[in-house]
Amino acid sequence: MEQVTYTINEEQHLERIDKVLSTLNESWSRSQVQQWIKDNQVSVNGQPIKGNYKGKTGDEIVINIPDPEPLDVLPEEMDLQYYYEDEDVLVVNKPRGMVVHPAPGHTTGTLVNGLMAHCKDLSGINGVMRPGIVHRIDKDTSGLLMVAKNDMAHESLVNQLVKKTVTRRYKAIVHGVIPHDKGTIDAPIGRDEKDRQSMTVTEKNSKEAVTHFQVLERFKDFTFVECQLETGRTHQIRVHMKYIGYPLAGDPKYGPRKTIELDGQALHAGILGFEHPRTKEYLQFEAPLPQEFEDVLDWLRKRS
Repeated sequence: MEQVTYTINEEQHLERIDKVLSTLNESWSRSQVQQWIKDNQVSVNGQPIKGNYKGKTGDEIVINIPDPEPLDVLPEEMDLQYYYEDEDVLVVNKPRGMVVHPAPGHTTGTLVNGLMAHCKDLSGINGVMRPGIVHRIDKDTSGLLMVAKNDMAHESLVNQLVKKTVTRRYKAIVHGVIPHDKGTIDAPIGRDEKDRQSMTVTEKNSKEAVTHFQVLERFKDFTFVECQLETGRTHQIRVHMKYIGYPLAGDPKYGPRKTIELDGQALHAGILGFEHPRTKEYLQFEAPLPQEFEDVLDWLRKRS
């Protein structure tokens, strides 16, 4: 069992403890934290607490993260593109249309299945369904992911995400012609109360979300942009670009459907940079746009 300690700071004074803890690690959902609290795996100043406990400045939090259950997800041989690998981490280019990790009732064909066939050692911090997974990208988003091969690497990479030192730059095609060359979207994101399967910009039960964008090319009624994440919320780029009036092309959830010849949103995680957990060397990788993404750009150039 892994033990994590944390001290409540002044900004978190009187915030619900489950909300505070769910912001410490991008892979910890609020429901997961609540379950740990129910199982008496979370203590404050040495005492068990309830999920509605509101933290006070200086509170010492101890979280006992249960050991992962025996893994029942099977390895599957896949032709995946690996950009880097050593004893601690690997960087893989996830194709569009592939889910990152299994879920109950869907345990095959995911990136994790392929990773398990490629290497035997993956960190166990996230449990049986998400071994090695530090961060995610959506099923129809392609691009680079860093994967932890042991718990030391996992903790280091997660801490870098929390400290916002990981470089994550995406290429996207959005509806409309953005008039300014660059901008920053600073708007909190939370679950949409009207549609629990979607995220939205909201002040209720939300988390800080910051996206920087730069225009790369303009077309007749679309814009090609690069977005850099400062935070990593669920569907962040998709939600933020919709919020400012330029939803992603091809996005079936947040934008007009069937406007381009692409199955899903035009979004590619092209650049990924981080500090190596062991050597402390900064590593950065770049994956080119998938051919189907390039084809859409060529089509837009011709019709413009």
